Amino acid sequence: MKQTPTKQKLLTLIKKGHEVTITDVLPFFTISEIAVRKHIQSLVRDGFIKKNSIKQKLGRPYFTYELTEKGHGLFPNQNEKLPLELLQDLEYLQGKRAVDDLLWQRMLRERNQLEDFVGDSDFDGKVKEMAKFQDGNGYMVELKKVDVGHYEMKNYHCPISALSSKYTQVCQNEKAMYQDIFSTCEVISHTCITDGKPYCMWTIKQLEER
Repeated sequence: MKQTPTKQKLLTLIKKGHEVTITDVLPFFTISEIAVRKHIQSLVRDGFIKKNSIKQKLGRPYFTYELTEKGHGLFPNQNEKLPLELLQDLEYLQGKRAVDDLLWQRMLRERNQLEDFVGDSDFDGKVKEMAKFQDGNGYMVELKKVDVGHYEMKNYHCPISALSSKYTQVCQNEKAMYQDIFSTCEVISHTCITDGKPYCMWTIKQLEER
């Protein structure tokens, strides 16, 4: 998200200073203190910086400001590029089988986390908890109950698209994970962001008892 020049300057000053006060940053601006405070309040409200209250032995507390994880994310980084490069290096050194094994291990770890998160809920509760889990992981989940025992889930964002675009095993593993969690259900992948679609769409449907 691109910031205004003033806000970007504030973010940079806080990044360099780690934890700063209003007094620390004011000398770097020609606008009024009130204007600077408004920009800071906006950044706090948007979740890019955090406001800390520091108590003193005498007098009122004062406030310091530092970047949140979201704020640090505004600066250039290799968080998305590096994992892909590491997998490509692993494939070069040890072959594609090693990459597949590594991605499978990742799926098993994520499946265990998801199983712990959904617990022993019934079908409806398990689907809702799973959607909540994935939404918390950045997938921008939209869940719709189509009918009794039938849900449609759309993911409007893929936080690992750089990996899944290169290694389709990631998407296959995701389906395997859902199928393990919903072992008595039909799990269908209809669309995928890595194929150029606007969202990944899943159907999770209880199988009729015979």
